[in-house]
Amino acid sequence: MTVKTIVIIIAIIISIVYLMSGVYQVDPSQVALVKTFGKYSYTTGPGIHFHAPYPFQTHVIVDVQTIRKQEIGFRTIRPGQYTTKKEEALMLTGDGNIVSVEAVVQFRVNDPVKFVFKVEKPEELVKFTTESALRERIAKRTVDEILTAERDKVAYEVHQITQQLLDEYDIGITVVNVLLQEVVPPEPVIAAFDDVNNAKQDKERYINEALRYANNLIPSVEGEVKKIILEAEAYAQQKVLQAGGETQRFLSVLNEYKKAPKITETRLKIETLEEVLPKAKRIIILDESQKITFLNLSNLMDGDSK
Repeated sequence: MTVKTIVIIIAIIISIVYLMSGVYQVDPSQVALVKTFGKYSYTTGPGIHFHAPYPFQTHVIVDVQTIRKQEIGFRTIRPGQYTTKKEEALMLTGDGNIVSVEAVVQFRVNDPVKFVFKVEKPEELVKFTTESALRERIAKRTVDEILTAERDKVAYEVHQITQQLLDEYDIGITVVNVLLQEVVPPEPVIAAFDDVNNAKQDKERYINEALRYANNLIPSVEGEVKKIILEAEAYAQQKVLQAGGETQRFLSVLNEYKKAPKITETRLKIETLEEVLPKAKRIIILDESQKITFLNLSNLMDGDSK
């Protein structure tokens, strides 16, 4: 083999290697942005592709399906271990207090061309935009609201504001979620805040216990009231009926008295004596003439007035 032949073979191998540098592979979750002389030309999807070798064409691989994240107020060292960034975590509330906030913004790329070529370091822009929106929302609320009921609402509002700003920047990013992982008072005042929260929880517990006691007692009292009212109404009805009966009886006796006054008077005396002295057989009566009269109840009841 001559030197010329060896040189030709080496040249062919180098040419093949050079041309093969234009072969690239794109994974299922990725796309490739092909640039011609540094300017974007076209996009390719998953698979094995070829473009002209450098410096004619190059490509940039972009993952468009994986959820990315940016951390605010802390940094993950390794799974399950992280460190706090106090300069990011400390935020001012609307009532002049300070809270330590650790948040995560999750996002994905919806337009890889804009994501790569529109702005430099787009992921950092997402982080700064989210942090700005978070500080602005926290500054509109008191420390108690941030630590309790308003926490989820703040996360939702930050999500909406961040997405709106990124849409204005037009960098091809969709915000998936904003999570407030930890919202606590600064370390020097944690003990005082814990005391306040414990007192509030005790207050709520006492209120709930009182309401539960009232809810148990009120039905019982209402039942007792209804019972008393029904008994009173029954008693009143009974007295009305009794009074009506007594009235009819009186009118009946009055009618008989008008027909036979003497007989009716004697009968009334006998009935009265039977009620007052039910076991007496003889009674002595002193009439208006001071004359003593013996009444034999047995004879009177048999129809003999003597």
